[in-house]
Amino acid sequence: MFPFVRFNASNVRRACSHFAVAIALTGAAAGVSPIFESPAYAQKKSEYSKGFVAAYQPINEIFVAEQPDLAAVKAGIPAIVAAIETADDRFAAGNLIYNYGAKAEDMVTQRQGLALMLESGKVGEEQVSLFNFIGGQLSFNLEDYAAARNYLQAAIDAGYSSDDAGALIAETYFAEERDQEGIDYLAQHIANKRAAGETVDKAWLERGFAKAYNAGLGTAAADFGAQLVAVDPNPTTWGNAIGVLRIYGEYDDQAILDLMRLAKREGSLKTERDYVDYIEAADARRLPAEVDQIVDEGIDAGLLKADDVFVAEAKSIAGDRIETDKSDLPDLASDARAASSTANTAMAAGDAFLSWDDPATAEEMYKIALSKADVDTPRVTTRLGIAQADQGKWTEAEETFSKIEGKRAPIARLWTIHVENHASGGAEVAEASPEA
Repeated sequence: MFPFVRFNASNVRRACSHFAVAIALTGAAAGVSPIFESPAYAQKKSEYSKGFVAAYQPINEIFVAEQPDLAAVKAGIPAIVAAIETADDRFAAGNLIYNYGAKAEDMVTQRQGLALMLESGKVGEEQVSLFNFIGGQLSFNLEDYAAARNYLQAAIDAGYSSDDAGALIAETYFAEERDQEGIDYLAQHIANKRAAGETVDKAWLERGFAKAYNAGLGTAAADFGAQLVAVDPNPTTWGNAIGVLRIYGEYDDQAILDLMRLAKREGSLKTERDYVDYIEAADARRLPAEVDQIVDEGIDAGLLKADDVFVAEAKSIAGDRIETDKSDLPDLASDARAASSTANTAMAAGDAFLSWDDPATAEEMYKIALSKADVDTPRVTTRLGIAQADQGKWTEAEETFSKIEGKRAPIARLWTIHVENHASGGAEVAEASPEA
């Protein structure tokens, strides 16, 4: 129905694998290196047990040799671990085992060494978060997702912020096909970063959108879609955000019409289905001028065929009614302004003027409608905001859209973003519809 950003989970996994290597090197540079440089140094340190030094020293010498025998180092690891008695023993053992694992590209052993160092309590306070993040990366690459979550959360709790540990936690849920939990975690993580004044990586918004959409989680997809158009407004992101509401919003034609109007203003009518939905929602019998214009645009874009039965019929009905509809505009306005007018009369007048690109008069009509009893408040308020936005009355439009609650609230949210983008100079006002 509409294009959307695809985010391949296998790509994430490969990227994490490459990144884990970089982190490992960072860890080594930060102090993850052999402890004992000589037997004399080892003997001076009373916190190292004698049995541990005896087990550790010969294996360490093999490892730091110019051409280390990695098989011999691996074979000696169990004896080193068995000899651990003190916290310093544990850190030194973990240090050697971690570095062996990095050199041998043995992530299981590498993680074993990292765990020993953390368990020792000897990791510097400033590095605890980094070490836990490394553990999370290693566990993720080993597909031990529960362990990855534990390490990554520990990294976050310890203040790790150099890389997106929280987003990787979400990936652990996705890897286990626990999409709702992953999406919930990612959404909260993004909210926390925003609350802290931090920048949110657009890639994770795209990830959340794609996962939610593919999992059929409409509410979450709509939320991520709205966040995307707020930070990266373009025809594709707008098409995605609007398309999700069309699919999952369970909206009637009147609500769909207001979504398609937004799509037109943002240049995201990109498929035949887009134009067909717009034409059906507008209805050539009610809004002939708007339908006539959309039909022509679709044909000019090569997305509609003039000889298609549906298209030809819509064009014919609209053509037969345009002149009458235009000539009725003054009477509609007069009827709406009468003291005895009803909400429906004023709303119909507003709809007519909006479709003829007279947003100023449409605004007046909608305000009259809202002053009457039995008015469809969400629908009329939405269109009042549209009329104000089409005039460039950004502040008034934003205030109007902020009043919309309930089922139409997601539609109002997208229109609000449209207004904010234009108000900040991030977009140009859309081309006008047929003049009244």
